[in-house]
Amino acid sequence: MRIIAGELRRKALKAPKGTLTRPTSDRTRESLFNLVESRMALSGADVLDLFAGTGALGLEALSRGADAATFVERNGQVLKFARQNAADLDVADACVFLRADAVGFLNRYRGPAFDLILADPPYDLEALTRLPELALPHVAPDGLFILEHDSRHHFNDHPRLDTSRPYGRTIVTVFRPLGEEERGEKDEEQESSNPKS
Repeated sequence: MRIIAGELRRKALKAPKGTLTRPTSDRTRESLFNLVESRMALSGADVLDLFAGTGALGLEALSRGADAATFVERNGQVLKFARQNAADLDVADACVFLRADAVGFLNRYRGPAFDLILADPPYDLEALTRLPELALPHVAPDGLFILEHDSRHHFNDHPRLDTSRPYGRTIVTVFRPLGEEERGEKDEEQESSNPKS
């Protein structure tokens, strides 16, 4: 596994042996970032890598010009590989590593919006179909949410769908963020569901 393009092109990435991770193939990762870069500029972007595994997606974004990447991975053993990869690539200062459940993180997060959110969850994740709803409120107005999944899941009727492309077993689906008016309504809903004590 390696970085595909950008400043860190061809640099190797470490991954644990066995089935702890299911890394995105180099071909799919290249196609995914072609979709991203035809829709937004990565230069200066703040990126969130959910279900980060070894950090390949977030690190690829940094190589292509992103300013910062936050990696969320619940398996501490796997997260160590992401940390090590960032250190080996000399980009650790641009990275934040969180050992956390990605769905729980999205539910709790109240910080600044991200320019790009990338999610490569287990394909049998129970909450997979809810990820667009959970992630899109945290995407900046000109940003994107990218979700990898398989053919068991379809988002053809989703109002924020931009495109969906198959790459072998993997489908990469691109979503546009909420408009400002909808974002305000969402914030009001969250406030009403969490009344101050």
